[in-house]
Amino acid sequence: MSIDYYNKNAHAFDFDTAEVDMAPLYQEFLPLLPAGAHIVDAGCGTGRDALAFQAQGFRVTAFDASEALVTIAKQRLGSGCVQQTAFLDFSVKQPADAMWACASLLHVPFSELPKTFSHLADQLKRGGLFYCSFKYGDHEVEREGRTFTNMNEARLQKVIADSDLSPTKVWISNDARPHRDHDRWLNAVLVKKE
Repeated sequence: MSIDYYNKNAHAFDFDTAEVDMAPLYQEFLPLLPAGAHIVDAGCGTGRDALAFQAQGFRVTAFDASEALVTIAKQRLGSGCVQQTAFLDFSVKQPADAMWACASLLHVPFSELPKTFSHLADQLKRGGLFYCSFKYGDHEVEREGRTFTNMNEARLQKVIADSDLSPTKVWISNDARPHRDHDRWLNAVLVKKE
């Protein structure tokens, strides 16, 4: 199971991902948000993106299902804004302005993604934005103790069909990690219907 992998390999994962340049993805998303917007980092890992959002003046709530990743994220962000919880168990008191799910929903089985997207969309304000990314493809794979649901444009449309989300931009990018530029990613900015 993917959570077990991250609990056992949290520090190695942090070492591999903490310094990755995410600026091109941030530039597709953050300028669309009002100053000081509340962003939920869904599946925050070790808190890299949430920390970047805080540094730019956004309010952040972060969560992850892995206890070991949450421990590192709390050291990076402070314990007050990081929770250990699963996607379907997460909720906010006040709807958020935005949801950021970078390379996290890809661990949810394809059959469970429709209800996961719907639940997370429920945590957003009307007109709120939702960024997500998946490895590009049309199948599910297991690799090194992790499961991956790959996504293409048609599969994305299928999993969000019953949610209040609709795409505003969908694009393909190369992996930002060194020596992984052969891996392609499907990125999407979705908006919650008014």
